[in-house]
Amino acid sequence: MFSRRLTKPIAIGAAAIAIGGGTYGIVGATASTSSGAATTATSPSTAATSLSAASGRPALRGGGSNARSGPAAGGSSGTVDSVSTSGFTISTSAGQKVTIDEASSTTYQNGTSSSSASAIAKGDSVLVLGTTSGTTITASQVVVQPTNGGGSAASSAAGVVPFQRGAQSTSKQAGQIPASYSQGSGTIVSGTTANKATEAALAAYPGGIVDRVVKLSNGEYEVHNIGVNWPHHIFVSQEFKVVGAN
Repeated sequence: MFSRRLTKPIAIGAAAIAIGGGTYGIVGATASTSSGAATTATSPSTAATSLSAASGRPALRGGGSNARSGPAAGGSSGTVDSVSTSGFTISTSAGQKVTIDEASSTTYQNGTSSSSASAIAKGDSVLVLGTTSGTTITASQVVVQPTNGGGSAASSAAGVVPFQRGAQSTSKQAGQIPASYSQGSGTIVSGTTANKATEAALAAYPGGIVDRVVKLSNGEYEVHNIGVNWPHHIFVSQEFKVVGAN
C-alpha cells in the first residue's frame, strides 16, 4: 500500500466549439459550474473545423479518438490498466484508452460504500464521472464496480461499434429519437444532472467516452459519445432512462 499524491483541480473557464459526427453542427459553451448551471448551445452550422477552448485556434484530435468537443461534464467506464500517483488509465469495453486525472476533490466509492484513492487497482472495473477533454477525464467521482467479466462482450451486446480511424461512422438508429431534435441545439448541463445522464448512457452503451450532456427543448437529454463509431448520440429521458441512440 502506498500513499498516492493527488493533483489539485484546475478551474477552467472556456468557450468551446464542438462539431458532431455526420452532419456538422457548432456548439458554443461557456464554463459550467459545480451547481449544475446550463450553458447555451447555438444552432447547427456547416463549419468543418473545431476550435481549441483555450486559444480559439483549430484543435488537435488526440489519442485515437474522434473527439471534437471542448471540456464539459461527462465520463467513461472500463478496466483499470495502470495506476500512478496522480491518476490512472482505463480501457473501455470497446478498446478506447482513457487517461483519468485525480484531484483533491475527487470522491471514491467501492460499490455503494465510500472509499479512497488507494482502493483503485489494476484490473478494477470502474465508472468515472468528471470533466472530459478529448480522451482525458478530470475525475469528480470514481466508482469501483463489481467485475462482471463482460469486457468487449458488453459493448457487442449493446451494439456499440468500436472506433476505427478513417472508417465511416455507422448510420443506424435505435429506440426513439426526439422529433424536435436538431444536432447542435440545446443547452449544455453539468453537475448532478449531467452525472445521472452520463451514468445511464454508459450503462446502456458502454465502450465510449461521454464528452458533454445537452438538455433538449423537450426536457430530454442528448448524451454525446466519442471514441466509438456508433452511437454518437444517446437520448435519455427526464427520468434518466435511455430511450434511443443514433
